[in-house]
Amino acid sequence: MPDVRRLDENDAGHDLLAVGADLEPGTVLAAYRSGLFPMHVAPAGDDGGEAPRLSRLGWWSPDPRGVLPLDQLRLSRSLRQSCKRYRWSVDEAFADVVAGCADRGRPDGWINQEIATAYGRLHELGWAHSVEVWRDEQLVGGLYGVAIGGLFAGESMFRRERDASKVALVHLVGLLRADGLDRLLDVQWSTPHLASLGAVEISRAEYRDRLERALGLPPVRHLVTGVTVRAGVDPVISP
Repeated sequence: MPDVRRLDENDAGHDLLAVGADLEPGTVLAAYRSGLFPMHVAPAGDDGGEAPRLSRLGWWSPDPRGVLPLDQLRLSRSLRQSCKRYRWSVDEAFADVVAGCADRGRPDGWINQEIATAYGRLHELGWAHSVEVWRDEQLVGGLYGVAIGGLFAGESMFRRERDASKVALVHLVGLLRADGLDRLLDVQWSTPHLASLGAVEISRAEYRDRLERALGLPPVRHLVTGVTVRAGVDPVISP
């Protein structure tokens, strides 16, 4: 894997840093620890189609990088009300959340079966986690990502009802803030949707510095192997 600490000014703004390798757990975890994450490179001429097509595996390090400072989450009044309408959980339906994120009807879909299988293995090993949002017993939204020490690398989120993905993010932030440590919530690329919730962009160099500090922190108590959170509707919002 490329060492992002050794990239020079000519590499600034270049998000795709390597192509190839595999999606074995050790490879993927080493990439995250280096500031990279996997996503296939679309074949030339691919217009998005009906489903993500298998192609070359790329390793990405966006510059600038999107992160969500935990103390800057923006909670509107309507979002607070939405948090009270839904039940939430952690790691109760990981595969279903990934399937929701991989829905072929979503624009710009990138999650193919190879990616889904790889993150399923990481989940089984205790590295990948999901936050689910429910109305009664129906899954209506959620997100998933990889947790290493004080890093949570968000991969994707989805919703089937209003604000459901945002509610999942609110609860994730609450979990990450619960012990008061300076954890890092990586959102890869900032979007207008994420920016409205408080996401900002930082340089690759600053991201690497924050990543190194985050990797030295202990894991979040509720994001460890064998721990499942089944919670009610009260939002987890840290002071």
